[in-house]
Amino acid sequence: MNNFNLQTRREFFNWGMNGLGATALATLLSRESTLAASKDRKLQPKAKRAIHICLVGGMSHVDSFDYKSELKKFHGKSLQTDEQPDLFFGKMGLLRQQDWEFKPRGQSGLMISDMFPHIAELADDLTILRSMESKSANHTPALFLANSGFEFNGFPSMGSWISYGMGLENESLPAYVVLNDERGAPNTGASTWSSSFLPSNHQGVVFRGGSQPVRDLFPARKVDSQRDAATREFIQAINEQHVNQIGIESALNARLKSYELAARMQTSIPEVSSFAEETEQTQSEYGINEVQTADMGRRCLLGRRLLEQGVRFVQLFSGGPVAGSPRASWDAHENVKENHTIEAGRIDKPVAALLKDLKQRGLLEETLVLFTTEFGRTPFAQSDADKVGPGRDHNRYGFSCWMAGAGLKPGFAFGNTDEVGWKAVERPIPWHDFHATLLHLFGIDHEQLTFYHNGIQRRLTNVHGDIVKEVLA
Repeated sequence: MNNFNLQTRREFFNWGMNGLGATALATLLSRESTLAASKDRKLQPKAKRAIHICLVGGMSHVDSFDYKSELKKFHGKSLQTDEQPDLFFGKMGLLRQQDWEFKPRGQSGLMISDMFPHIAELADDLTILRSMESKSANHTPALFLANSGFEFNGFPSMGSWISYGMGLENESLPAYVVLNDERGAPNTGASTWSSSFLPSNHQGVVFRGGSQPVRDLFPARKVDSQRDAATREFIQAINEQHVNQIGIESALNARLKSYELAARMQTSIPEVSSFAEETEQTQSEYGINEVQTADMGRRCLLGRRLLEQGVRFVQLFSGGPVAGSPRASWDAHENVKENHTIEAGRIDKPVAALLKDLKQRGLLEETLVLFTTEFGRTPFAQSDADKVGPGRDHNRYGFSCWMAGAGLKPGFAFGNTDEVGWKAVERPIPWHDFHATLLHLFGIDHEQLTFYHNGIQRRLTNVHGDIVKEVLA
């Protein structure tokens, strides 16, 4: 073979190992690894798919979804407590009033601030959890906890558990797709969407923008279709000969199936990632043609298209790595008004468009929309004890997230923090309860969704978790 354009077997396998295989392995064996317990599922699933908007850095609940009338009254006064709060920078200034005006929204009258004017218009579709709490006031462990139920890496993310529990609808696409902020991935990196000890087919697969949404899905150089087909046929013949000689083994079987999936993805990925068939009006509603909203708009629209094609779990991150100047996340230590105005402006219109689009297409009835942040921000300023500074520190004691869609009470808020929004006081909701509720909506008993690893039957909720039944329709 003197033609250098014809791939060798070694080149073919190297191509697979350098990105293609890693991508394809994220969904191989999908039919074989569906949760055994689901065969005898007794719960009636409400949700078939989910899209998760994950705010990185810590959104201020007292400025967005948790209205505290007393906070304005106590502005400039000290928080009355004998407890030393668990803070990141440890600076506990005076109480600080909201930077945005709150108004009752929709027929439900939910109080939502002007920080999210477009999302606020959809208040009657939201289920707000106002008593979330975390175990950590540090970004990395808090983000791990929110996504995997544990404060450190090495455990599968909730997207991987959903993939494991529900299986795959479309064999030409991964079950779990991740769409990062254009400014970068969160500090926790790929561990955030890891399948860990679950089979590798449940790993989150990162999609990007541009003409190559999946890294290394296509060869680095153009290959003639006939030569490509001949190469594949030759490789298949060699592999079949190998199998006939020594029998099938799991590693080889996984590799073969990964190539089969990759071949299917070469057709499905360009189709699903193209917006050519989307109307100008739809793209405008998502804010794709506006500088501020273009990144999140594209990702929200792609997310909807992926859900339509059978992807189980799509995860969109709002915010890149924390720290830096200017900050590229919700980590508003220096100035909440300035930081949150920028971050909310990037996602408010696209997220609202996504919610409306899902509803108009009849998808919301079987789709969960999750809007979370790893923790909230303090009702007092991050400043000297006798000052009211413009920033807020991390607050793990009480914060807000919301959900929408399948099986939930719409236009409903549950739980409560104290009079200034510092601590959850009415039905605190730890992440284990959030995850238990999520799995319940998928028709999965969180105590039965397990995987044996290192002598332990592991699960997303560890040894905890109570379903928040009050939010269920």
